[in-house]
Amino acid sequence: MKRKIIIDCDPGIDDSLALIYAIQHPDLEVVALTIVAGNVPVDLGVENAFKILEKLNRLDIPVYAGAEKPLVRDFVSAQDTHGMDGLGESGINRTSNCQPQPQKASEFLATYFQKAQYTSLITLGPLTNLALAIKQNPQIGKHIKRFVSMGGSYKSHGNCSPVAEYNYWCDPHAAQFVYQKLGRKIEMVGLDVTRAIVLTPNLLEYMRFLQPEVAEFVGRITRFYWDFHWEYEHIIGCVINDPLAIAHFLHEDLCMGFDSYVEVVTEGIALGQTVVDAYDFYHKPANAYIATQVSPSLFFQDFLAILLNQPKETIAQDLSSLL
Repeated sequence: MKRKIIIDCDPGIDDSLALIYAIQHPDLEVVALTIVAGNVPVDLGVENAFKILEKLNRLDIPVYAGAEKPLVRDFVSAQDTHGMDGLGESGINRTSNCQPQPQKASEFLATYFQKAQYTSLITLGPLTNLALAIKQNPQIGKHIKRFVSMGGSYKSHGNCSPVAEYNYWCDPHAAQFVYQKLGRKIEMVGLDVTRAIVLTPNLLEYMRFLQPEVAEFVGRITRFYWDFHWEYEHIIGCVINDPLAIAHFLHEDLCMGFDSYVEVVTEGIALGQTVVDAYDFYHKPANAYIATQVSPSLFFQDFLAILLNQPKETIAQDLSSLL
């Protein structure tokens, strides 16, 4: 039986790869996409979401436009990382004239989760939409089956400051509010594990041998991302953070970690840092599961099998010489 999910995202290069992975996965039913300002302004995020849905012939999935700015601080996009179009300056257009739903994303989430829906929520961007939804429906956490958030960092260095991961840095007040008020465990898939998920030239070339059209699209949107990663982190390839949150949801044994109490810093030099109380200094109940280890091989077995429409066994055998 397919598991129902809502994906809250800010598409974005790696968000787009995560959407392709999730929407095509036979074990998932994507109920809706909610869009938040993050990697790109929200209207551009909506546009990119429709581009992906059109590519997959899944324009039946509703899209809800959400928050245009963080709760408190000024909005700072990540277009330096993802390109001004959010898709690596790829120039990809869409032909459909689909529009987002009239209801705001936060209102949709607050209303949808007024009762148990056996639906999980996966957030791939800042937590602004969810924070606003909690303000409208304080009981929302009781009705979300599972909540996975791509964000934060425990021991890994930050990607937009020495200590902060972008999604939580972009809207730290929303992240802190969600961690304090959601009322259920947050599965934090942060930089400690996502940094291990690197799309390399070898993997892209492998994709090209099996599915040239898919590889052309992936290469087209990630080229800008590769250049960014080389300039700032000297990585040959690019870290694809967001698909790992989808994979963790699907395969609970993919990542290992521990439960802990977490707060998010909302001001000062450590803005956006996730303070993980791993040694129980605060003596507060754990509000999060912190992923700290991952198997890149197991991730890419499933991710590539879905994107390339190949048996996982074939991918697993080939990956032994590629990773």
